[in-house]
Amino acid sequence: MRILLTGASGFIGQHLLQALLAEGHEVVCAVRKVKPSNDARLSFIHADFTKDTDKSAWLARLSNIDAVINTVGIFRESGAQTFDKLHVQTPRALFAACAESHDVHMVVQLSALGADAQADTAYHLSKKAADDYLATLPVRAAIVQPSLVYGSDGTSARVFKALASMPFAVRFGDAPQLVQPIHVDDVVAAIVALLRRRLYLDQDGAASAGTVQRIALVGPQALPFTDYLAALRSAMGMNRLRVLRLPGKVARGLARLGRWLPGGLLDPEALRMLDRGNTDDPGPTLRLLGRPARAIASFVTDPRAERARAKLDWLLPILRISIALVWIVTAFVSAFVYPVTDSYELLARTGIPPELQPLMLYGASAFDLLLGLGILFVKRRRWLWLAQLGLIGFYTVVIAFKLPEFLVHPYGPLTKNLPMLAAIWLLYQLEDEEK
Repeated sequence: MRILLTGASGFIGQHLLQALLAEGHEVVCAVRKVKPSNDARLSFIHADFTKDTDKSAWLARLSNIDAVINTVGIFRESGAQTFDKLHVQTPRALFAACAESHDVHMVVQLSALGADAQADTAYHLSKKAADDYLATLPVRAAIVQPSLVYGSDGTSARVFKALASMPFAVRFGDAPQLVQPIHVDDVVAAIVALLRRRLYLDQDGAASAGTVQRIALVGPQALPFTDYLAALRSAMGMNRLRVLRLPGKVARGLARLGRWLPGGLLDPEALRMLDRGNTDDPGPTLRLLGRPARAIASFVTDPRAERARAKLDWLLPILRISIALVWIVTAFVSAFVYPVTDSYELLARTGIPPELQPLMLYGASAFDLLLGLGILFVKRRRWLWLAQLGLIGFYTVVIAFKLPEFLVHPYGPLTKNLPMLAAIWLLYQLEDEEK
């Protein structure tokens, strides 16, 4: 088949793309940034879900397309990427074009478990709006609704493994918070199986246009969320997970604060979804796959590497914040706390003339403050780490020669620069990986 795949650069989309090519399908990826392809079966066309909200934008793209798979989705809104645009308006335009097309015979919509009549969050309601619209159209469609999807390269799985590797986990409130995680390979295999079934149905004539299936994709085991973290921790070769239980009011208060944390997964809506639970009958998944879905114990394939990665994911932010605080506190102490006359005396001993001493003192304080704030708020920090390495190295050499008493000071103020330099070098080396 010739398949139009949206969201091909996303987590599930990337895995699905490789599976479709392995099945021998020809895939056209609708992406914001078109790139060349060396594979004759793979091509890219430009599409923007924040703008392509009209049916006419999609009709021309569907020429000679047999099936459409929509995997576009976001968990949190950001700028122009809103639930209304990405989950509702543009998918509706795409589905309407599919219904009008003479070539498209099947649509697969990647939705979410919980996008149903009980949905009460913006995320689930937006997914449900597109699902319900698709169900009204005269086109054969499958709406797949996975529970939590695990993949070693997935953002949520990486966060969950980081949480699982911490000294303790937090249980937010008293609700059961049941989840039923499924591996991304099983989600992809189920979608590929749906496409195979469509080919069979076309030949057999057992289904007609307008047939819509809603299929929950879940793992074989439903368990509380903290038990899921414990299972991941065990799979990474770590000891028993300790759980700190927070009362519901405290949990809801923290969730309100989490709304303002960049990259955080906890906010009031996420807590409501967690409290509601995310489980369903594993039977449909079993029938699609022809086997049970993978158990959680088999999710982690390289315990040692994934354990190290999980720990770094929460230890590195702590290290970054601590270094930022060193610069900020140093700036404050130098400018407002340490006696100015003593600072000028030290500057004089390093060769700074009196007329330049105020500029050097307060200029250096301001620069230290900017470094600290830059670590906290600048997204691309490689140059910042290099600047800090150069500055600390320069300070160390000058002080060692001009103020040698700091080399033999019992508190070791100068030798403490060595672990500081090592920590900054570590962050510099890992910065690309973090981005």
